[in-house]
Amino acid sequence: MTTAKGILLAGGSGTRLHPMTLAASKQLLPVYDKPMVYYPLSTLMLAGIRDILVISTPEDLPQFRRLLGSGERLGVRFAYAEQPRPEGIAQAFRIGAEWLTSEPVALALGDNLIHADQLSSLLRAAAGRAEGATVFAYQVRDPERYGVVSFDPAGRAAQIVEKPAAPLSNWAVTGLYFYDHRVAERVARLSPSARGELEITDLNRLYLEDGTLHVERLARGCAWLDAGTPDSLLQAATFVQTIQARQGLLVGCPEEVAFRMGYIDAAHLRAEARRLGKTELGRVLGELADGAIV
Repeated sequence: MTTAKGILLAGGSGTRLHPMTLAASKQLLPVYDKPMVYYPLSTLMLAGIRDILVISTPEDLPQFRRLLGSGERLGVRFAYAEQPRPEGIAQAFRIGAEWLTSEPVALALGDNLIHADQLSSLLRAAAGRAEGATVFAYQVRDPERYGVVSFDPAGRAAQIVEKPAAPLSNWAVTGLYFYDHRVAERVARLSPSARGELEITDLNRLYLEDGTLHVERLARGCAWLDAGTPDSLLQAATFVQTIQARQGLLVGCPEEVAFRMGYIDAAHLRAEARRLGKTELGRVLGELADGAIV
């Protein structure tokens, strides 16, 4: 299986970031030098995905269209769909069911940032699985805030619980999920939870119960940031600034990813650099297009 499609879920009301999100979508807030949505978008592109559905609120969707356009300049294709009300992460598959047409799909949350060495090969391995679902787990200090996966003595996933009061492990499931062609049919069978949402944990549990859920544990050298609060937004920005300033590498830059993945050529990248004007990001992209950066 090669994951043919991706969903970028950028809805919700962003209440934990009020008053910033009273005027703008959370996923359009800046994380250092780029809009937040660029980071999960880059992750999907690194997985080899070029057909992407952006889901957001009716109020915010025009802003995403203005920012991302058709996708042509990045060598990808964007479609857009409205989320009238936030009713759980798994709702994205009901909203996108007709667009999916029973194909495998990856779902990325619009406020998640994942950075790691060899991330593209890790993602492509997940996309290449012929059957089942793949999620990524990351060790956290406060697992009670997340969906938590625990493991049996052999290291296999044993249980997944959403926001447990007494977590059985400190491995949180990140906001990046890969599913096979059965996902839309499985989500159609889900019932809302006690809080009225279609829980992604319930979907993952269906795959766990039939033995086709793969859990990839992200190593200590990986970084996973959920930029959904003022503190985590600042931490994400500081992380990106530190990596880019110290190593001269770009983090979460769709133009760079498009070039390195072969979606666009040097001439197109050079045009993107010019479009960004006299910014540091534009300068780095120009050097990349000219071969000054490897």
